Amino acid sequence: MFKKLFVTGLSISCLMVSGFASANWQLLNDKSQLSFVSIKSNSIAEANHFTQLKGQLSEKGQFNVKVDLTSAETFIPIRNERLSKILFESDTFTHATLTTDLSKKLSLIKQPGQHLLKGINAELDFHGHKQPLTIDVLVSSAENGDLSVASFTPIIINSDDFKVTDGIMQLQKLAGLPSIATAVPVTFALTFKKQ
Repeated sequence: MFKKLFVTGLSISCLMVSGFASANWQLLNDKSQLSFVSIKSNSIAEANHFTQLKGQLSEKGQFNVKVDLTSAETFIPIRNERLSKILFESDTFTHATLTTDLSKKLSLIKQPGQHLLKGINAELDFHGHKQPLTIDVLVSSAENGDLSVASFTPIIINSDDFKVTDGIMQLQKLAGLPSIATAVPVTFALTFKKQ
């Protein structure tokens, strides 16, 4: 009887440890936002964002966020359409994807509290081009295992790196503007639910 109880207890313990070790986190779109600032006519800045994001952090520390490039929201419908069709060429390039490996940080961010992760090496796949990025993020771990991940500093995206400068020039011409900045600050605040 004792042996049977011991084996049952050991099995339950293994399941509990296994469950913790194999945790995955899924991005909650309605509690997340990725924003970008466009600057036109040299000094007019406008905040915009994407409405459709998907992402996850795997049990092995593989982190990715996929941005639906048809979901840019500038609060002007014709501008949304032009961004999608002309700049992002979303008929061909439907998504932009940010990936990074957090396996070395995973044990830290599983602990409840706030954790500043500086100098993370990431990769942005956008418009058919991949570029390395170094980003700083603030991770907040809740008692229930959920995570909030936010950019600690803005990420600057340069249009030349992703071959979208011609698209910006077309937008500038269509809108009759003297200039549109080709470097864009991007920030994000993401919420991940423990599965």
